Amino acid sequence: MPARLAILGAGPVGLEAGLYAKQLKLPFTIYEQGKIGEHVWRWGHVRLFSPFGMNATALGRLAIRTATPGHEFPADDACISGREHVERYLKPLADGMGDSIKTETRVVNVGRVGLFKQDSRGDASRGKQPFLLLIRERNLDRYEEADIILDCTGTYTHHRWLGPGGIPALGETQAEPHIAYGLVDVLGDAKRDYINRSVLLVGSGYSAATTVTNLAKLAEEHNATWTTWVARVGGTQPLKRIPNDPLRERDRLAVTANTLATRSDGNVEFRANTYVEAIESANNWQTARVTLRTGSQTKTMEVDKIIANVGYTPDRALYREMQIHECYALFGPMKLAAALAGSAGQDCLKQVCHGPESLRNPEPNFYILGAKSYGRNSHFLMRLGFEQVRDAFTLITGNAKLDLYKK
Repeated sequence: MPARLAILGAGPVGLEAGLYAKQLKLPFTIYEQGKIGEHVWRWGHVRLFSPFGMNATALGRLAIRTATPGHEFPADDACISGREHVERYLKPLADGMGDSIKTETRVVNVGRVGLFKQDSRGDASRGKQPFLLLIRERNLDRYEEADIILDCTGTYTHHRWLGPGGIPALGETQAEPHIAYGLVDVLGDAKRDYINRSVLLVGSGYSAATTVTNLAKLAEEHNATWTTWVARVGGTQPLKRIPNDPLRERDRLAVTANTLATRSDGNVEFRANTYVEAIESANNWQTARVTLRTGSQTKTMEVDKIIANVGYTPDRALYREMQIHECYALFGPMKLAAALAGSAGQDCLKQVCHGPESLRNPEPNFYILGAKSYGRNSHFLMRLGFEQVRDAFTLITGNAKLDLYKK
């Protein structure tokens, strides 16, 4: 009987894994707690820095064209939005897998039939027992079994915190429902909520740069819109530009955001070396009272909205009963994290896949792929996830030369 694959997540990497399994005629099920491409859709108003040609595979295109002759793909050099990527690539790809994809179905936990985490430590004999998945669908729980698990659940829905040292600011856990963690469409779906409002934006990466740029555009149209942008980094320019950046959209964004921070254009005030110390309700959360700390100085202010672009972290609760060897700093699988440490500081375009062995864990047949495999390392690219899929299937099939991407 062929091994049963459970693929967790129907994003770019999970769908690619499903396609690979389908081509190899391996039985598989993709479990997605939201909709197809859920995470990409959530930040879908944003254009990807990398062109479409880097975010699709020949295998995927062939599958879509076979199922839908005449389907038009974006140009290879086009930097399309996340939503366009979902509509023009991910959904058509998913359509070809039919009932093998279960949406609105969450894998809550993973265990082993008849084994606890501490049993048979680091022993390949654990692989003789099937995985047991706790599945939640329409508020009803059930168990299902699988022989191999590919965790492609990503990190986007598991935010980091605003406070010092990575822990919550005082009052942040109570304020959490009133804070926007992630990329907010302030010029689109959420525009009404931000017109002529005072906004606290926290973060120093490209997500924060995207948000502050859009808030500045909103202020041009509605000049009572005001943004206080704080970041724990020092200096007047929060984003480091990459010399001769090959991704023009990324460089353009960095220049624009740094200009806003330096010149205080666009109704933006930038505060470096600053973190959020405390958050409390004002007027029953109609506004928030926020305490900012810069060195030994504090400042308390009231704002209408808080946007936290402070990064994401893997959901490790899913596999807490598995024997996963994690990096103590980044929470990615240890072998991969160690390989990535050797390329620390490199531009993401120079990242390479580190081979099948980097995907192995003490837990037999459990593989973490995609953005989640990088943990808190933000250099992940879809292209790397596709290469991980290829490498994982060499381990699954036992065929070291297997490569469906080769023509």
